[in-house]
Amino acid sequence: MAELNSLEELGAATGVVATEEPAAPVHVQKLDAHGRAYATGKRKDAIARVWVKPGSGKITVNDKEFDKYFARPVLQMILRQPIVASNRDGQYDIIATVTGGGLSGQAGAVRHGISKALTHYEPELRSTLKKGGFLTRDSRTVERKKYGKRKARRSFQFSKR
Repeated sequence: MAELNSLEELGAATGVVATEEPAAPVHVQKLDAHGRAYATGKRKDAIARVWVKPGSGKITVNDKEFDKYFARPVLQMILRQPIVASNRDGQYDIIATVTGGGLSGQAGAVRHGISKALTHYEPELRSTLKKGGFLTRDSRTVERKKYGKRKARRSFQFSKR
């Protein structure tokens, strides 16, 4: 038996050829026939369909201006986070239709959709948005109600007498 000093020698002895490391996936621009990037965003029970196209920075949610639809400043800030993080403020028009859930979940869904659509339009933005955590779907949902309880964890009031 000959001594083996490296993995290449082991591969040669067993007849298994070492293969190269698989290359990192190459992200390419994905546009529809109208030159827009499309993505779906989700948060809680809300689902947002988002289209991004070059423009003046107008954001429309369900055929309304986004600041009329999301009246609270916190929700407007959540919606604009991926645009500000990628330094693309005022460069893209965004059209979103969102259904289900409440306003907070809808704002999170639109933010997720905008982030994904921006990466479809400009793949080089992916690392910036990934570091900010905008491409990860927030998987937290409402805990289900259990039998024998008033809510998911809240019990009925205990009466000693």
